[in-house]
Amino acid sequence: MSSNTATPPAFGEANFSNCEREQVHLAGSIQPHGALLVVDEPDLTVIQASANAADMLQLDRFPLGLRLADISEQLELRVRMHLDGRLDRLPVAFRCSVGPRLCAFDGLLHRPPSGGLIVELEPAQPHRALVQGIGGSLKQLMAAPALQDLCDEAARMLKALVGYDRVMVYRFDEDGHGQVFSEQREPSLEPYLGNRYPASDIPRIARDLYKRNRVRLLVDVGYEPVPLEPRLSPLTGQELDMSLCALRSMSPIHTQYLKNMGVAATLVVSLMAGDRLWGLIACHHYRPRFVSYQVRALCELLGEAVATRIAALEGFVQVQAELLVRRLEQRMIEAISRDGDWKGALFDSPASLLNPMKATGAALLYDGELTTTGEVPATGDLRTIARWLDAQPREPVIACSSLGEALPELAPLCGIASGVMAVPLSVRAGEYLLWLRPEQVRTLTWGGNPFKSVVVGSDPGDLSPRSSFAKWHQLVEGTSEHWSASDRTMAQLIGESVADVIQQFRAVRVLIAQHQLERIQDQVCGSTQPTAVFGRDGATLMLNDALARLLPPASAPPATLDALAQLMEPRTEAAWRLEQLRTQRRSWRGEIGLRSDDAECVPLLVRADPVLSTPSEVLGYVVLLTDVRQRQRAERARQRFQSGVLEPQKAMAVPLESREDLLYRNLFASLVQNAQLAALEIADGVDLERVPDMLDGVQASVSRTAELLEHLIWYERRSGTRRH
Repeated sequence: MSSNTATPPAFGEANFSNCEREQVHLAGSIQPHGALLVVDEPDLTVIQASANAADMLQLDRFPLGLRLADISEQLELRVRMHLDGRLDRLPVAFRCSVGPRLCAFDGLLHRPPSGGLIVELEPAQPHRALVQGIGGSLKQLMAAPALQDLCDEAARMLKALVGYDRVMVYRFDEDGHGQVFSEQREPSLEPYLGNRYPASDIPRIARDLYKRNRVRLLVDVGYEPVPLEPRLSPLTGQELDMSLCALRSMSPIHTQYLKNMGVAATLVVSLMAGDRLWGLIACHHYRPRFVSYQVRALCELLGEAVATRIAALEGFVQVQAELLVRRLEQRMIEAISRDGDWKGALFDSPASLLNPMKATGAALLYDGELTTTGEVPATGDLRTIARWLDAQPREPVIACSSLGEALPELAPLCGIASGVMAVPLSVRAGEYLLWLRPEQVRTLTWGGNPFKSVVVGSDPGDLSPRSSFAKWHQLVEGTSEHWSASDRTMAQLIGESVADVIQQFRAVRVLIAQHQLERIQDQVCGSTQPTAVFGRDGATLMLNDALARLLPPASAPPATLDALAQLMEPRTEAAWRLEQLRTQRRSWRGEIGLRSDDAECVPLLVRADPVLSTPSEVLGYVVLLTDVRQRQRAERARQRFQSGVLEPQKAMAVPLESREDLLYRNLFASLVQNAQLAALEIADGVDLERVPDMLDGVQASVSRTAELLEHLIWYERRSGTRRH
């Protein structure tokens, strides 16, 4: 689909060539199972309404110009009760009676960005006692040991709750394509499990809306849209932002897509794992189907719980990766002490290097030497790969699943090297640790031909979504299994660990191999690891550029170990530790601050070691520093989470009025417990850069859950449906 910079098509005016930019949140119309009113404050006068409002609400006239009190005093009372609350994130629900027959309606109230209030009204449905069953199901979710078990359980729960013919957990990959990861369906239906769907099936704007509006209901794919009157908002003269509207019309292209699939009704629940849209729970029904607000709210609660558990499971995988890498690093350090080299520890046990990556070969290019294990190409081909890597944008991890496409001259090697993933070990060209995967000839099953996602009508401009969703099989050759996000995280961690050991080893060689001093100095100076090397008298032999960049701009480089201590905070501890290093040969592992300018003290991890030629002879000292600002930001995020997670719990501390209130409170306690477990896994993860955003995402989920539960409790207390 086109992504040019022309004016985005208005809602309903897009075709399949530009639907990526269709303004789906500016629909200007609603589905006909409810009515929508836009009211101005403070007198709550109706300034915009859906064309069906008079009929739906049994009014004598179209409501433009009426106050809510003229329509229903109870409606006005319910709305005014919430005007001081937060109405920009989650619509507030209420129940009221409207019209001469006092028909019961469920109302949803929110404030759009342009001002005013949007009131949506749906005919009320009988109350269902669902909370106790949801609590039991939640315990099963929290106990799920793996992602597949979790998604299978989520699909079962949602199908039991909403009663749709098919419920799918739909997962997005790194390229935005989706796959049906889990499925529950009626026995007569064709299975979709494993089917893939191209990223173009869900445009970017629609994905953004899934992040804001977590549950979307389409009651009848064959509905006739009900327009707003007037179309433009009297407050702004612009289209009304309907992002949070439950009744908002769906894109005509999307409804045609569903018709082509034979689907009559849908319910979609977003899965926001931390800070990203991980996937969707998509429910399909083959007859029109309405789902009440109460059930939709519970679906959203379960979606939040499932997404939080996904984040926890992903964090657990990272923790396991960190443990594996730390063991590998320890073996390399022991090998230096025992054998004078570290490469043996890396390659003597190939399984520890290959298995975590599901790789069949690995190679180390370092110091002009080449070390390999497993199935690898010839030396010349590996050096060709290294030159190709040198030409790529500098990233912590460089990955490619089709090396033959990137380097056609190496296409014949697809049997052993279709996929390559590499981590640079220094800033020098040609120094990498890389993993290889063979070609994986496989058949991908798509829901329809992804390369023919449009159908061209008799007019060349007449484009519509594909009409065939029969399984379409794509034979993929010359490509390895895709490198996943966890593969990349593991590779980066191993690469950083190996680079750290290399830097320490090279620093030792500066002191031991004086005849190679100029060459080794160049290697140490070019490293991104802040490093200082001192002679046996404590005088500075070398400070690399990475360390120099951390020092105060106006200060002279420290000429001795003691001078380095004067730049550290607290100075007394640093001076004592470095004195112990010099006089007692005691290594130092700890955290310290380094003054970089008047405003900032950079937090660092210190690794300081004596270098011995014999047990009694000291050659000098090596100090390695690691910037831990990311780690501290992650820790602050964890502390924010632990304190912030208490606020929603306090907000839920309202007097109990019924047994069902207690059930809701217990449900919230379980959801908070689920979030806290997820936070522990995330905070212990290795991807420190993402930890604050992921924890903030979990915190936002807890706050959203608390707000949603408050709405449910309040709604049910005043709807006349509570059983005391």
